[in-house]
Amino acid sequence: MAAAVGIVEKMITFMFLVPSSMLSSVSALAAQNVGANEHQRASQTLRYACTIAFSWGLLMVIVMYFFSYPLIGMFSDSESVVTLGCQYMSGYVWDCVFAGIHFSFSGYFCAYNASLISFIHNSLSIICFRIPLAYLSAIYFPSTLLPMALASSTGSLFSIIFCICVFIYMKRKGKLNGQVV
Repeated sequence: MAAAVGIVEKMITFMFLVPSSMLSSVSALAAQNVGANEHQRASQTLRYACTIAFSWGLLMVIVMYFFSYPLIGMFSDSESVVTLGCQYMSGYVWDCVFAGIHFSFSGYFCAYNASLISFIHNSLSIICFRIPLAYLSAIYFPSTLLPMALASSTGSLFSIIFCICVFIYMKRKGKLNGQVV
């Protein structure tokens, strides 16, 4: 199992290049627009980054759906390692879709000096979803890695929901239009 996880983690590192770059890109571009008092453009930056991240993640899901076996097979001759790797990848690749979105929101909140929001949603995601679900999947599904991989994706999905709720709240309260957060 460790070999399968190791192979997938290396592949995910490559797949996460686009989603992880969204955090710093949105932070820099949105902060410039906030500084120029162009809050609508800051929101557009967030929207475009979420679209790019989502599209890239969906492309990775499709690629891994069709090519995970040969791609993972390049790193191991063991049939069980490749099978377990494919199971793990089929759940973890969805995190590539979701993480880019909450990374984009984190960058956006940082542009408004609200980085605490990122800390909160990431901490809650880890404490309430990622760790407990990974632990439970190890206990109840010891022969497959799919549920463990879905624990990470579930945590990122929670982060998206949290970020959208905070974004809507802050928009309604006028905290994303130049007022101090």
